[in-house]
Amino acid sequence: MPDHFTLISIALTFLLAGTVKGVIGLGLPSVSLALLTASLGLPQAMALLLVPSFVTNIWQAAVGGNARVILLRIWPFLILASVTVWLGAAALTRVDLAWLSALLGILLIVYALLSLSGLRLSLSPGRERWAGPLLGGLNGVLTGMTGSFVFPGILFLQAIGLPRDLLIQSMGMLFTVSTIALGFSLKGNNLLTAELGGLSAAAVIPALIGMVLGQRLRRRLPETLFRRLFFISLLLLGLYIIADAGW
Repeated sequence: MPDHFTLISIALTFLLAGTVKGVIGLGLPSVSLALLTASLGLPQAMALLLVPSFVTNIWQAAVGGNARVILLRIWPFLILASVTVWLGAAALTRVDLAWLSALLGILLIVYALLSLSGLRLSLSPGRERWAGPLLGGLNGVLTGMTGSFVFPGILFLQAIGLPRDLLIQSMGMLFTVSTIALGFSLKGNNLLTAELGGLSAAAVIPALIGMVLGQRLRRRLPETLFRRLFFISLLLLGLYIIADAGW
């Protein structure tokens, strides 16, 4: 059983991550993964984010009434993004975790820099057909290796020109299938224990409380400013994780 300080740290991490998601609609997996990796280690962080990520993203994936339209368009991307997670997760028991933690730091930095730059790629329908499975497979492998769901999957979903509502719902779908695949992969590699599973389930409570707080804060805070602060924080966390892995 973790000590009281560790339990409080986990609860505060998911409270913060839930608040961020409540304000800007994303960031719970990224924030919780980055903070927990820095304090507990990569495999533990990946296991702890499973249930809060699933619970907070399944609703985002289901609401909107556009699931059929989205699935008809991106189903090859989603399938590859989920079935290749186990390939990446195999590295957790075969590769030095310091290298994988550093890789997570790099992904967070790239994601933050691209978001801060405002860069938006564009894919034609012809390129979308082959890029979807390719980028989905790469996203799945990186998810299995680092627990990060966002790169390059989010870039692909933005590049194909989905309207805002469809983009948000498709992101929820990506995060949901990735979370499920990651859970099975961690379990298959004996990295998801009953204790970590129980802690992950308990972490849903502070995550949901944080989301409610974040939704209330959204009315008072400029979302653009909060988004910028979020990505700057991710950038700094990525740098810290790389430095910690190197040390």
